Amino acid sequence: MAVMDGCEAKFVTPVPEERKCPVCGEDVEVFTRKGRIIEDSTCPKCGHVLTAEEQLEPQARKTEK
Repeated sequence: MAVMDGCEAKFVTPVPEERKCPVCGEDVEVFTRKGRIIEDSTCPKCGHVLTAEEQLEPQARKTEK
């Protein structure tokens, strides 16, 4: 439901972001979710690939016995 999307949708929707290439310093557009790159992006100037990062998944809390 669209009404219930509010809080959770912001964590699911990819966000376009500009990052600097670590090799040549050129701006590269990447798509992120919670600040982590979700797909590989290539620098248009030097060809360096910014690789996708492992996404953080919430872990269930362990109950102490």
